[in-house]
Amino acid sequence: MTLRILSRRLARSKLALALALGIASTAAAGLPALADTKLKMVLNWKYQGPQGMFFLAQDRGYFKAEGLDVTFDQGNGSGAAVPLVANGTYDMGFGDVNALIELAAKKPEGAPVAVYIMFNQPPFTIAVKADSPIKTPKDLEGKTLGGAANDGALKLFPAFCKMAKIDCSGIKITNMQPNLREQMLMQGQVDGVFGYVNTIRFSAKLIGAGDDKLRYINFGDYGMDLYSNGIIVSADLIKNNPEAIKGFLRALNKGVIDTLKDPDAAVAAVAKREPLIKIPVETERLDATLKAEMNHPEIAKIGLGNVDMKRLQESIDILVDANKLPTTPKASQIFDPAFLPPVADLPKKLF
Repeated sequence: MTLRILSRRLARSKLALALALGIASTAAAGLPALADTKLKMVLNWKYQGPQGMFFLAQDRGYFKAEGLDVTFDQGNGSGAAVPLVANGTYDMGFGDVNALIELAAKKPEGAPVAVYIMFNQPPFTIAVKADSPIKTPKDLEGKTLGGAANDGALKLFPAFCKMAKIDCSGIKITNMQPNLREQMLMQGQVDGVFGYVNTIRFSAKLIGAGDDKLRYINFGDYGMDLYSNGIIVSADLIKNNPEAIKGFLRALNKGVIDTLKDPDAAVAAVAKREPLIKIPVETERLDATLKAEMNHPEIAKIGLGNVDMKRLQESIDILVDANKLPTTPKASQIFDPAFLPPVADLPKKLF
């Protein structure tokens, strides 16, 4: 074979390779980029200061960096998030772990699981007017109390009655829309209302009722040392995409850390979504939530987001006994730490 023939064949081979590579590149260019994993999450309540840590993580691209496209919807009570995740309406929720315990005790198959607890001190309360004759749980007997149907404190009221040793059979419960709660209390339409302390406190401020107008009967003062709101995820998400859960928590944890460094930025992130909020009130609400609901001494050791499994089991036992639930879930059925960022990365001090 002559050198000229070899040269021609080599040139044809190079041309064929170039054409093949060109076709492949053109085809690849026409393919869509891989889409981010879509997650739908329902929050515990309306857009307020404490939700800023979610939105800050979103606005700073932390979810995107984890390959996630997260949609947040407003909630209608911490207890409402649990069944919405259980029935598949949402992949995740920011809901009350005590409502999760009740669901898991009744329908353990397919129950959601908590993976990051944010409210580690019990915020549950019954608020009354400061000039009310109601000063102790015993004074609630025979009165009329109101709350949203899915309110976490309302759902825990039977357990509270047992722990506080009062007869609640004669107490009338009135359901109301969440946005009417503080107005109905201040207008005397009910004697007291269920809710979270800081939710009621700052919503009351928005209608002109300052701290001197309210008094609280807090569940935690009567032996109910319970965890509260956390990130709960569906059984399907755990089975089908555990890495998405880990990525979400890494991103959220960064949002929490950023919120601790710059709470004004967190509230500004809320205002982008709800321009009608009163920024000074929501800033104060966020600060109070961090101090009163997220600042349990245990986080110095285990980190925010994590739980003391012994304490969680004790709270499960309280609810099962007080509410006569059919089974007693194990703490490991309610909370799974496997998805958390490393303990070294979790906030250990909020102030």
